[in-house]
Formats: sequence, structure tokens, C-alpha cells
Amino acid sequence: MPLAAFPKCFLHAMCVTHEMSVDDWLDMAAGFDVDGYEFYWPFTPHENPVEMERIRRRAEDQKRSIPMMCYSPDFTKPDAEGRAAEVEAEKVAIRACPMLGVKYLRVLSGQRRPEVSRADGVRWVAECIHALLPEAEKNGVTLILENHYKDTFWSFPEFAQHREIFLELLDAIGTHPNFGVNFDPSNSVICGEDPIALLDAVKHRVVSMHASDRYFEGGTLEDLVKIDANPNTGYAGILQHGVVGKGLNDYDRIFSTLKSVGFDGWVSIEDGADPLVGAQDIAESAVFLREKMRQHGLR
Repeated sequence: MPLAAFPKCFLHAMCVTHEMSVDDWLDMAAGFDVDGYEFYWPFTPHENPVEMERIRRRAEDQKRSIPMMCYSPDFTKPDAEGRAAEVEAEKVAIRACPMLGVKYLRVLSGQRRPEVSRADGVRWVAECIHALLPEAEKNGVTLILENHYKDTFWSFPEFAQHREIFLELLDAIGTHPNFGVNFDPSNSVICGEDPIALLDAVKHRVVSMHASDRYFEGGTLEDLVKIDANPNTGYAGILQHGVVGKGLNDYDRIFSTLKSVGFDGWVSIEDGADPLVGAQDIAESAVFLREKMRQHGLR
């Protein structure tokens, strides 16, 4: 089971201030015990095919690949023209994936806008993803729907953040060879739900996974359930991001469940929000995950 790394804590430096480049990230990650990288669309030079080829070869020189792309479409825009524009934008990303060697491209539902009903949201998102599937199939890309909580640059949390709506959306989309689930256990924890319950419900459709972990600082799970999520972040401040294996997620249950359905896809490490310790956290997380995979026969 291959392991990738995602530079979550460096997104501001890479996408906003541009103090950190893709090459800086690849240099930093050279010492991690991983097999590849997950990229984020805003720092990907998709308008420059020559640069994309150079980056792919740079990763290959490290004997690694770039199998995953983190993309954040917003399919809950109330206007049809806005949703159509989001579909066309993700088609651009789908067509760019082969240049980097990306096989798995993330899709999301969109933002949980107060004026959008559950029924409309589910219908709109399913329609948008159906419109993307022919392009994904043509380019050899699998679209992966994540049980997400909020893109870094969004105003509202994820429309399908909670298990009930996520499962309803999956049913509305249906099955397709180029569509699957990207499971993130921490995102269930964030909204006060059991990640194992979600995994049991979607385990046969999981094709990739985000490995992250959370711990409480100044509160408990009971407190989390009572606290209203911050509308600008989607999660409570008492829940912090930490090294994988040192938080609330039960990776023995997670990996044993995945093993039971023959999962052999990519697992991508998501570090926390602090760039001062991000590299160290990813390195420690990789050590934990390698050992846990070995214990469960997931190599």
C-alpha cells in the first residue's frame, strides 16, 4: 500500500505568499519515507506543460510519483452558470493530470451555503460529477469524493460534511469505474461523528485515503458535540491537528477494515497547520504508518 505526503501546513506559503516553491517542497520531502506526493491545484503550474513535465521528472528522479491531486470544486453555487463554470474548470484539471502522472483527482460537494437546501445541493452536486465522468474516463483519471470539512480558502464548511448527506450524495452519484471515495477519518472526528461508522458504510468504495489525526486541547468529545462549528472554519478550536498515531483515530480498526475489503490504494499524509513543525510531523507520521501497515499486511 503506497504512501504519499501532502504539504497542508505549507499551503499559505506556496499559494498566497509564494515564499515556498514546489521545488522547495520536493527538496524538503526528499527525506520522508514516502512513495509519492499529493499535489494541490493552486500551486500546480498547469498552464505550463513544460514545467509540469519537469516537475514529474523531478519526482521520478527521487524514485517517486505524483498519484493524487487535491482539487476543490464548488458545486453548490445557486446559479447554474456558476456550477457549469466549476465543471469546466475541473475538466481542465482532469486534462492536466496525465502530464504529472496523477491518477486520482479529488472532487468535493461545495460550500454549505445557508440558502441552499439539502435536496438541491445533492441534486446539483450529483449532476456536476456526472458531467465530469466522461472526461475522467477519457484521461484515465479516477475522481475521488472526500468526506471533507472545508477547503483552506472557502468561506463555509463542506455541504456534505456529515455522514448522512455524504452517503445520500454517494447514492445519487452511483457507481462508475472512474469514481470512488477518498476517506479521511479526521474529518468525521471534526464534526463529532464516528469515522469507523462512515468507513464501514463506504469501505467497498474507498480507493484512496488521507491519513491524519486529531487531539483535544481543552475539551472532550462531549464538548465537541455541544459546540457549534465555527462558520468560517467548520471545526471547533478545541480540536487540534497532530502526528498520525498520537490522536483520536484508531488506525488498527481503520487498517483492518481496509484490509478486509482488499484495499491497496494510496494513503496520503496530511500534516497540521503549523509550518514550524510540519516537516517533522510528516516524517513521524510516515514512520507510524509504515509500521501499522506492516502489522496489518498492507505493504
